[in-house]
Amino acid sequence: MSTVGVLALQGDVREHLVSLAEADVLARPVRRPEELAEVDGLVLPGGESTAISRLLATFELLEPLRARLKEGMPAYGSCAGMILLADRVLDGRPDQHQLGGLDIVVRRNAFGRQVDSFEAEVDFTGLGAVHAVFIRAPWVESAGPDVEVLARVPETADAGEAAGRIVAVRQGNVLATSFHPELTGDGNVHRLFVDMVRAAG
Repeated sequence: MSTVGVLALQGDVREHLVSLAEADVLARPVRRPEELAEVDGLVLPGGESTAISRLLATFELLEPLRARLKEGMPAYGSCAGMILLADRVLDGRPDQHQLGGLDIVVRRNAFGRQVDSFEAEVDFTGLGAVHAVFIRAPWVESAGPDVEVLARVPETADAGEAAGRIVAVRQGNVLATSFHPELTGDGNVHRLFVDMVRAAG
């Protein structure tokens, strides 16, 4: 059975562990380099991207995680996790560390503050309709030629400036969403990631 870790420094760790267990893998929290070394794939949860990036350095996980990503370890980032996996970030702090892995430009807090959080049905390539919860979410401003765009905000009248914005991407073994599938009970995105982990193994 595959072992999938959830970076457990800050954010909605427990919800991802539950979603992964329901997708029939051994799900473990990861806080130390030796725990990272034992997993076949890693989820980077939502939370506060600058806080997580500082904690990665404090817990001596930054370089080991960058190395595992370069080696091809599958990774899935939701919300703050998407920001950390992006090669470039707009409105980021100068002391923020990037893990890289996705040839995308991400805008932090693109949808506004906590009070601007919202939910929408998005058409997700290969999965159909996915109920998406956006909480102080980023969006993808631009994606490189090797990045597959998997979902966009529906172009509805009430979507405003967010209409058509990219909110889910994949590049090789790296998957990312602006939204939080772990909060909805819809396990399809986690099952997609588990399939990626098994295929890589």
